[in-house]
Amino acid sequence: MSESLINLFYLIAAALFIFGLKGLTHPRTAVRGNLLGSLGMLIAIVVTLLDHRIIDFHIIIAGLISGAFVGILFAYLTPMTGMPQVVAIFNGFGGGASALAVGAALEEALKGGFVEEISIQFTTAAALSGLIGGVAFTGSAVAFLKLQGWISDRPVLLPGRHVMNATLFIACLGLSGWLIVQPDTSIGFWAMCGLAALLGIMLVIPIGGADMPVVIALLNSYSGLAAAGHGWVLNNSVLIIAGSLVGAAGFILTAIMSKAMNRSLPNIIFAGVGAEVATAADSEEVYATVKTTSPDEVAMMLDVARRVIVVPGYGLAVAQAQYALRDLCNELESRGVEVEFAIHPVAGRMPGHMNVLLAEANIPYEVLKDLDEINPTFGQADVVLVVGANDVVNPLARESDPSIPIAGMPILNVDYARSVVIIKRSLSPGFSGIANPLFAADNAVMMFSDAKDAAIQLLEALKDV
Repeated sequence: MSESLINLFYLIAAALFIFGLKGLTHPRTAVRGNLLGSLGMLIAIVVTLLDHRIIDFHIIIAGLISGAFVGILFAYLTPMTGMPQVVAIFNGFGGGASALAVGAALEEALKGGFVEEISIQFTTAAALSGLIGGVAFTGSAVAFLKLQGWISDRPVLLPGRHVMNATLFIACLGLSGWLIVQPDTSIGFWAMCGLAALLGIMLVIPIGGADMPVVIALLNSYSGLAAAGHGWVLNNSVLIIAGSLVGAAGFILTAIMSKAMNRSLPNIIFAGVGAEVATAADSEEVYATVKTTSPDEVAMMLDVARRVIVVPGYGLAVAQAQYALRDLCNELESRGVEVEFAIHPVAGRMPGHMNVLLAEANIPYEVLKDLDEINPTFGQADVVLVVGANDVVNPLARESDPSIPIAGMPILNVDYARSVVIIKRSLSPGFSGIANPLFAADNAVMMFSDAKDAAIQLLEALKDV
């Protein structure tokens, strides 16, 4: 294929990436956006394989087939509760693949391969891609282990971690400089990748589960930047464009999530929020006036309600309660009750987790309300059902005390409603590690149950009213 024809197809692929990203901004167009992005990537891969510079691409085709098989397997076997883990794995694979591919290109260049001269652009892009890709790979692996529950989702605060991180980062920069100044060996590059991988572990392991949505978005941007650096190494325009889009989108999403938590990115990365868990004595004092309820009592509250707001949280995802909750909401709507869902930006373990979970149960997009839209209306709600949420409804966030981990974080004002029913398995604290005074509020009652079981019991009790 001629160079101009290759660039034309790359331009088409880049346009499809942009339109695909645009489609992902709304649930109604998300599937179409995903397909457009996939089509763009398919075009880019096929054109690259047909490029005359690729001599033997049988191994690449084998990789495409095996990768597609694993991807399909992941898509069909992974439950919605596992989507954050899948995203973390994909981020890690993307960053790791970029680092390894750049290393292979450097080795080939040192042998006098596809480039006539190892330029500063080449070595600088290789160093950045290897550094960012290494951090993304192991950082995503730690995020996966935390999300999967195979290691503690609480922050692991190692002594002197900030000094160690700074030392590792400076060492990576030094090895990168060596590669740029003396590009006659790849030893420095591989050593830098190894230190970057260790840095990725050190950066993510002190971060708690409450901050995982931000971490996932940040690691996503890292994998995109690593891919863009890979594109500069290969002088491949479509790889540069795709990586830049992912990197920019990830950083924008990271900023949005940080703002939703009213915290700076450095605070999220370095503060270790959630390391201290409320003691039993503290919790006992806060929860001294907790009132429990039963499905029959809640059903009577729902029967006379005119407006009900449901606040989903990670407990909903763990229990896979979206279908049972949908049936309960359908029953309420058949009785003339207005039902809406209040979605907090950081509810769950990844951006948009609750939206995807509820969309899976065919709950209409129109009843999913974001924080800014729903907050002014809680005062007009007869009943609020808090299903598995904790920190995002904790009134302590309104305090200015800096010792409170979630101080200043915008929350859903559920305590302004006439009645609040909290469905939760226990009084255990959320990811922030602090007690929630909402559970003991005068207008709140606790229904201790698994979210799915609770929704089923409420539906049965409501039908008997």
